[in-house]
Amino acid sequence: MGKRALLVLLTIVLSSMLLFACGNPKSEMSANAVRPITDFKGHQVDIPASPQRVIFWGETYGDLLAIDADVVGAGFFAIDGFVFEDQVKNVEDLGFPINLEKALELEPDLIITASTDEKEYEQLSKIAPTVMFNTFEKLDARMLLIGDLVGRKAEAEQWLAQYKEKTDQMWATLHKAGVQSDETASVLTFYPGDRLFVMASTGLSQVIYEQGGLKPLGKVQELLDEGTGFKEISKELLPEYAGDRIFVLTPVDEEAKKSTEDMLASPLWKNLPAVQKGHVYTIDILKSGSDALTRQWLLEEIPNQLAK
Repeated sequence: MGKRALLVLLTIVLSSMLLFACGNPKSEMSANAVRPITDFKGHQVDIPASPQRVIFWGETYGDLLAIDADVVGAGFFAIDGFVFEDQVKNVEDLGFPINLEKALELEPDLIITASTDEKEYEQLSKIAPTVMFNTFEKLDARMLLIGDLVGRKAEAEQWLAQYKEKTDQMWATLHKAGVQSDETASVLTFYPGDRLFVMASTGLSQVIYEQGGLKPLGKVQELLDEGTGFKEISKELLPEYAGDRIFVLTPVDEEAKKSTEDMLASPLWKNLPAVQKGHVYTIDILKSGSDALTRQWLLEEIPNQLAK
């Protein structure tokens, strides 16, 4: 081999080695990159730029399914019986309250929790960077934030755009079918202990009170303005909270189911205008959540209900 050819070969080898040496640290640095965020409770934490093993413990797991996030652990209290239950694969149930030992075994690189228990937060933070997450936040803000946290903000933006289009189409179709734009609606449910609640800024209410949808009564609007998720009321106050259309969420608890049956059989209930017009609808409470996939399902279920 001539000197010139040997020099060219050495130059190529050295260039390749230099590129390899420069490239590898960069890839490693990218994989380990972190960024600072401040959660809604004021915790400042450095989180991975592209988390690969996320634990999500909260009521809106369907948000993460909607954007295909990499989740390894969750609380199945917000999965079992929900509309998206069959779509959850290879995810460990962390129980209620969250099982810290199981969380540790999963080796997460990011933990997102809806719990506001500071002691629990401190324990979780020793396992992985932990963010407190407000699951009662409005859909748009919540989806954009969760998308940003798990490195899938573009997917969240795309989902929101499609959801808004479908929502507008649903209400336009319903209004053409006879649902008036000024009609009011209420969402009610019972909890154990014969406790009646009117729902406001959570679950099904968030769908029916969207722009172009049904209207809240004045007392419910006050709750919405306050950002209140739900409020306990006495049965005697039903006439003040009953809209032109009433949605009753069927409880899971047997005692609460019995309370619901008793209310539906009461003279007070039967005298409500919505009841007398047949404008009462029932939905399983587990299928009335605030998460993205449940809300997507409700866009099909609400027209089915109102057509009855």
